[in-house]
Amino acid sequence: MTDTAAIAEETPPTVDKSPERVREMFGQIAPRYDLLNHLLSLNIDRYWRWRAVRALPLAGDVPMLDLCTGTGDLAFAFARAGRGMTPVIGADFCHPMLVGARRKAARRVIAPQAFVEADAMQLPFASNQFQVVSVAFGLRNVADTDVGLAEMARVCRVGGKVAVLEFSTPTWRPFGAVYTWYFKNVLPRIGQWLARNRFEAYRYLPASVGEFPCGEALAERMRAAGLADVVVRPLTFGVATLYIGTKGPDLS
Repeated sequence: MTDTAAIAEETPPTVDKSPERVREMFGQIAPRYDLLNHLLSLNIDRYWRWRAVRALPLAGDVPMLDLCTGTGDLAFAFARAGRGMTPVIGADFCHPMLVGARRKAARRVIAPQAFVEADAMQLPFASNQFQVVSVAFGLRNVADTDVGLAEMARVCRVGGKVAVLEFSTPTWRPFGAVYTWYFKNVLPRIGQWLARNRFEAYRYLPASVGEFPCGEALAERMRAAGLADVVVRPLTFGVATLYIGTKGPDLS
């Protein structure tokens, strides 16, 4: 066997994040998406969103955008925090997810202003429009991370905040070893059994997290997109991380 062949065998295949596959995969799990998120995270995902909202207070009537909103959990959290005074827009390119978000909105007194079908890599919004642009557990599903971050920065107004809440790898060894075993071996089996989709979405989850940049690596990409003063806040021993950057005056 040649050295090249040996390297090819040792290198794991890149996760398929083609837009068509991701859209259809999330469309299949949309009906049980909320249940599985809360169940598999032991409801800690609610706490992570709460931390994000607290770190990004809304002010006035300048709108905010929640990208890759799914069924809208983070968008609803922002709407509640703003008491309905700040317009909140949720955007996602998976129609079945938006159907679930709009169904929830119809049952609530305070809800996001709108849920829009949109591609994270080509947002249908004017530049410098939103005071906060957020994405929770969705940026790693965007085919090109840098393009997604550039679009988030573009539509954010000068001085506004761009925030990414995403899974990361715990660095504290005793906890990290146990969590990694659960995340790679137990969670996919439970999730796949409950979701029952042909794309094996809950096996895709740990694979996509493993390939996604975290910590300083993602912070550097945010800086490359033109964001300044990037803050990195690990949550729950580093299971998730909140990244917040500020749009500078030199961006268009």
